[in-house]
Amino acid sequence: MKKDISKYAPVIARLGVGIVFFIFGIWQLSNPSSWFGYIPDFILNAGIFPGYVIFFNGILDFLIGFALLTGFFLRPAAALGILHLIITTTTLGFNDVSVRDFGLLVVLISVFLHGPDYFCLGKRYK
Repeated sequence: MKKDISKYAPVIARLGVGIVFFIFGIWQLSNPSSWFGYIPDFILNAGIFPGYVIFFNGILDFLIGFALLTGFFLRPAAALGILHLIITTTTLGFNDVSVRDFGLLVVLISVFLHGPDYFCLGKRYK
Protein backbone atom coordinates (compact mmCIF):
# COMPACT_ATOMS: atom_id res chain seq x y z
CA MET A 1 0.00 0.00 0.00
CA LYS A 2 1.35 3.42 -0.99
CA LYS A 3 1.04 6.33 1.35
CA ASP A 4 0.16 9.70 -0.13
CA ILE A 5 3.17 11.86 0.59
CA SER A 6 2.14 14.72 -1.70
CA LYS A 7 0.45 16.46 1.24
CA TYR A 8 3.93 17.24 2.58
CA ALA A 9 5.00 19.23 -0.51
CA PRO A 10 3.36 22.53 0.58
CA VAL A 11 4.77 22.09 4.09
CA ILE A 12 8.30 21.57 2.81
CA ALA A 13 8.05 24.58 0.48
CA ARG A 14 6.68 26.80 3.28
CA LEU A 15 9.27 25.70 5.83
CA GLY A 16 12.15 25.90 3.35
CA VAL A 17 11.48 29.47 2.28
CA GLY A 18 10.53 30.40 5.84
CA ILE A 19 13.91 29.21 7.14
CA VAL A 20 15.71 31.30 4.53
CA PHE A 21 13.81 34.48 5.44
CA PHE A 22 14.16 33.81 9.18
CA ILE A 23 17.92 33.20 9.03
CA PHE A 24 18.56 36.15 6.71
CA GLY A 25 16.64 38.36 9.14
CA ILE A 26 18.76 37.17 12.08
CA TRP A 27 21.99 37.62 10.11
CA GLN A 28 21.06 41.15 9.06
CA LEU A 29 20.15 42.14 12.62
CA SER A 30 23.26 40.57 14.16
CA ASN A 31 25.82 41.85 11.62
CA PRO A 32 24.31 44.66 9.53
CA SER A 33 27.58 45.98 8.11
CA SER A 34 28.19 42.76 6.17
CA TRP A 35 25.00 43.48 4.20
CA PHE A 36 25.79 47.06 3.15
CA GLY A 37 27.05 45.88 -0.26
CA TYR A 38 23.54 44.76 -1.22
CA ILE A 39 21.98 48.19 -0.79
CA PRO A 40 21.17 49.73 -4.18
CA ASP A 41 23.00 52.92 -5.16
CA PHE A 42 19.80 54.94 -5.45
CA ILE A 43 19.14 54.42 -1.72
CA LEU A 44 22.70 55.33 -0.79
CA ASN A 45 22.56 58.39 -3.05
CA ALA A 46 19.38 59.50 -1.28
CA GLY A 47 21.43 59.91 1.88
CA ILE A 48 19.71 57.16 3.84
CA PHE A 49 22.01 55.59 6.44
CA PRO A 50 22.73 51.98 5.37
CA GLY A 51 22.29 50.70 8.94
CA TYR A 52 18.66 51.82 8.97
CA VAL A 53 17.95 50.07 5.67
CA ILE A 54 19.52 46.81 6.83
CA PHE A 55 17.80 47.00 10.23
CA PHE A 56 14.37 47.52 8.63
CA ASN A 57 15.04 44.78 6.09
CA GLY A 58 16.26 42.41 8.82
CA ILE A 59 13.09 42.96 10.86
CA LEU A 60 10.98 42.43 7.74
CA ASP A 61 12.78 39.22 6.78
CA PHE A 62 12.62 37.92 10.35
CA LEU A 63 8.86 38.55 10.63
CA ILE A 64 8.12 37.06 7.21
CA GLY A 65 10.19 34.00 8.12
CA PHE A 66 8.51 33.62 11.51
CA ALA A 67 5.04 33.86 9.93
CA LEU A 68 5.94 31.30 7.28
CA LEU A 69 7.44 28.90 9.81
CA THR A 70 4.46 29.06 12.15
CA GLY A 71 1.75 29.43 9.53
CA PHE A 72 0.17 32.44 11.24
CA PHE A 73 -0.89 35.14 8.75
CA LEU A 74 0.48 32.91 6.00
CA ARG A 75 -0.96 34.60 2.92
CA PRO A 76 -0.24 38.18 4.04
CA ALA A 77 3.32 37.18 4.95
CA ALA A 78 3.78 35.38 1.64
CA ALA A 79 2.39 38.40 -0.25
CA LEU A 80 4.79 40.71 1.59
CA GLY A 81 7.66 38.33 0.87
CA ILE A 82 6.70 38.19 -2.81
CA LEU A 83 6.70 41.98 -3.04
CA HIS A 84 10.02 42.12 -1.18
CA LEU A 85 11.63 39.56 -3.51
CA ILE A 86 10.30 41.28 -6.65
CA ILE A 87 11.86 44.55 -5.49
CA THR A 88 15.09 42.80 -4.52
CA THR A 89 15.48 40.89 -7.80
CA THR A 90 14.76 43.96 -9.92
CA THR A 91 17.11 46.28 -8.02
CA LEU A 92 20.04 43.84 -7.87
CA GLY A 93 20.21 43.28 -11.60
CA PHE A 94 21.08 39.91 -13.12
CA ASN A 95 23.58 38.08 -10.90
CA ASP A 96 23.90 35.01 -8.69
CA VAL A 97 21.98 36.60 -5.81
CA SER A 98 19.06 37.70 -7.98
CA VAL A 99 18.82 34.23 -9.56
CA ARG A 100 18.65 32.69 -6.05
CA ASP A 101 16.02 35.24 -5.04
CA PHE A 102 14.01 34.46 -8.17
CA GLY A 103 13.95 30.79 -7.13
CA LEU A 104 12.73 31.79 -3.66
CA LEU A 105 10.12 34.01 -5.32
CA VAL A 106 8.72 31.10 -7.33
CA VAL A 107 8.49 28.91 -4.21
CA LEU A 108 6.86 31.73 -2.25
CA ILE A 109 4.27 32.26 -5.00
CA SER A 110 3.46 28.56 -4.72
CA VAL A 111 3.07 28.90 -0.92
CA PHE A 112 0.80 31.92 -1.41
CA LEU A 113 -1.36 30.14 -3.99
CA HIS A 114 -1.71 27.00 -1.87
CA GLY A 115 -2.50 28.87 1.34
CA PRO A 116 -2.38 27.30 4.79
CA ASP A 117 -1.48 23.64 4.85
CA TYR A 118 -2.59 21.11 7.45
CA PHE A 119 0.48 21.74 9.61
CA CYS A 120 0.08 25.54 9.86
CA LEU A 121 -0.48 26.62 13.43
CA GLY A 122 -2.59 29.50 12.14
CA LYS A 123 -5.02 26.98 10.64
CA ARG A 124 -5.13 24.80 13.73
CA TYR A 125 -5.71 27.65 16.20
CA LYS A 126 -8.26 29.76 14.34
